Amino acid sequence: MRTTPTRDVREIIREEPLMHREIIQALCAGPLTVPRIAEAIGRPSDEVLFWVMGMRRYRKVVELPEPDDDGYFQYAAMDAEVHA
Repeated sequence: MRTTPTRDVREIIREEPLMHREIIQALCAGPLTVPRIAEAIGRPSDEVLFWVMGMRRYRKVVELPEPDDDGYFQYAAMDAEVHA
């Protein structure tokens, strides 16, 4: 259950470019689900979902084809981003 108030979506989206590096660094160890990425970077899952979907759209991360046992899809950094 979330204990902090939900931030304005515009604020969350505005932070996306600032979060790319943190998310890519978290994914360097291997593919992760959105909740695991959120845990690794210390941000709320609902905000991480916005950022990961934006990164997916611009091919900075790729969604793996099969969900994990809990039904979450895993995301991996694109090769070019990992080596940057």
